[in-house]
Amino acid sequence: MTTRNARLLDLYTDYLLASFGQATATGLAALLPDRSHDQITRFLSQQELTDKDLWKIVKPHLRRVQCDEAVLILDDTVEQKPYTDESELITWHFDHTKNRAVKGINLLSALYLSQGVSLPVAFHLIQKTQRVTDPKTGKERWQSPQTKNEIARQMIASVVQKQIPLRYVLADTWFSSVDNLVFIKKAGKDFVIPLRSNRNVFVSAPCAKVGKPSKLSSLDFGTDAVLTLYLESVPFALLVYRQVFTNEDGSEGVVYLCTSDLFLTACALRMLYQKRWKIEEYHKSLKSNAAFAKSPTKRVRTQSNHFFASVVAFVKLEVCRGATRLNHFALKAKLYQAALASAFAQLQVLKATCPAATITP
Repeated sequence: MTTRNARLLDLYTDYLLASFGQATATGLAALLPDRSHDQITRFLSQQELTDKDLWKIVKPHLRRVQCDEAVLILDDTVEQKPYTDESELITWHFDHTKNRAVKGINLLSALYLSQGVSLPVAFHLIQKTQRVTDPKTGKERWQSPQTKNEIARQMIASVVQKQIPLRYVLADTWFSSVDNLVFIKKAGKDFVIPLRSNRNVFVSAPCAKVGKPSKLSSLDFGTDAVLTLYLESVPFALLVYRQVFTNEDGSEGVVYLCTSDLFLTACALRMLYQKRWKIEEYHKSLKSNAAFAKSPTKRVRTQSNHFFASVVAFVKLEVCRGATRLNHFALKAKLYQAALASAFAQLQVLKATCPAATITP
């Protein structure tokens, strides 16, 4: 990234944080008389901003907080863009929170959590560029050339290659495939990832070689007990803990947490997996505080660069959070209060030039 573009990125991300509506090149140009609409548009449409650019920005902040007990959290989120023209980037993705496909953006991220600081170290915008025929329905559909699991493994490899210290990889059941678990272990890291209840497991190493597997849900878990099990096709033992919880509607839910660290207790497993919630906070802040889906741009390059800028804006908020001890929403509220005060003061000036606008008794 050139020095000029770095300066424009700094200004654009500040604008995203200060904005409370649509984020447009026209809006930023109106705030900065020395910057034209065309300059900002060219910045968004020329150089594609990638993981490498993000790492240069995040690296100095990460090196200050990194530690060997840090965790890497993987997850994706879908943000609806129902009124934007469909493209390989803005397209139909399955949203598990709505249990249906929605038109929008699908962002996969790797979030590094160390000493209470959350920093995105890798991201990938899912683009569906290949036309395939669904074998079940016979209908044609678009798909990404890589699966999310393949991209996730590339992210983990990238983090290891950058010598970012961490101990555990956290993710949800979507990333609990055999390939992922084996890859993480071979990379020298442990994981805490839930398994689906229908996964095949063996209760001992000899059974894993010649025995018949059992469904995870059929095993008898004691209260706060962890079992050493062998997951089918996984060449090493796992600890599995059955956690029971109550949903908001009063129903009972069950999650089977598994880890490759055979020395963890049930309590430690629960506490570790609770850290995964940080990536949900990251997604929420991106959408609410960093104008993630508030750009009316139409081209894929300008859209993807805007989304990149939103991720960088999150990094700025996280750095400010550490300095002020205010969370992202409190920081955004301070900006809103300052904007409201400025608008109110300006209104008083306007009223002074138009006395008829003042209500008198």
